[in-house]
Amino acid sequence: MRLNSAVPLRVTHCPVNTAGVPWQNVQALRRKGVDARLVVFERYKLHPEADWSLERGDGFVRRQLVQARALVRLLPQTDVFHFYFGLTLVPKSLQFPLLRATRKRSVMHFLGSDIRGKPPAEHAWAARAEARVVGSYDAIRWVPDAEVIPPGIDLGEYTPVPPSAAQRPLVLHAPSSRRRKGTEHVIAACEQLPVELEIVEGLHHDEARRRYERADIVVDQLNAGWYGLFAIEAMALGKPVVAFLHDDAVERTEAAFGTEVPIVSATAETLVERLRPLVEDAEERRRIGAAGRAYVARVHDIDKVADRLLALYAELR
Repeated sequence: MRLNSAVPLRVTHCPVNTAGVPWQNVQALRRKGVDARLVVFERYKLHPEADWSLERGDGFVRRQLVQARALVRLLPQTDVFHFYFGLTLVPKSLQFPLLRATRKRSVMHFLGSDIRGKPPAEHAWAARAEARVVGSYDAIRWVPDAEVIPPGIDLGEYTPVPPSAAQRPLVLHAPSSRRRKGTEHVIAACEQLPVELEIVEGLHHDEARRRYERADIVVDQLNAGWYGLFAIEAMALGKPVVAFLHDDAVERTEAAFGTEVPIVSATAETLVERLRPLVEDAEERRRIGAAGRAYVARVHDIDKVADRLLALYAELR
């Protein structure tokens, strides 16, 4: 697909704003001169940003009619449909044939829980899109032919707040699900160390981030094998992050981006020993926190993410 014509590339991102990732992508693409928009089924409470919310109402037939009308409206003003979270505007059996018939291109962008742990056969339908995207070299094991484009954040919105020198540092943990994030093990580990523990749950993102700024050490998750947006935000704030990481994903990430992943990797069994050096040494907390900020600038800066998306769009056939 040509991107150097006088007419801007037109891209519709849809139909959800999961974790705010689609909205960040749209904003960054606009700064690059792309005619980009985000269309969602409904606005999310925590991430309500969108250019157009269909607000479909109740009832299967009504919802399908609203979605079909939206597609008819969007087709003439879109070159690329960028779908998220395994969802499309109309049923998949219709969506991709309609796009091919109208010579529109498509991308299916998986965000994590939509594919994690599921057999490849469950999302084999995604091969109907011209490209597939995952956010990490850990997630690629579920969609082997996907392009890896890590999620991005606007670093200008994050002023680093280095960890304090407190003798009882504040450990912060913000689980979306206590079971999936291993919260019970975080609590147990902190009971064995001279620390304060704060668990952040159910807060609006702005208030949650104010809590993150006060942290000295951040623990993300102990089960998934990779880190999420919470860890990215914490690193952007200059905080040392502890999480369980799969070694092969670390190696592939470091090779792809030419930098070390500065997250301290730990399991439920090793969490106490991995936390202890951070608890006992304020300088080590600051060193790893600064490395995390530099890592986010290299891997997760939203303007660099937009460049990766543009390169992907240019390859669509």
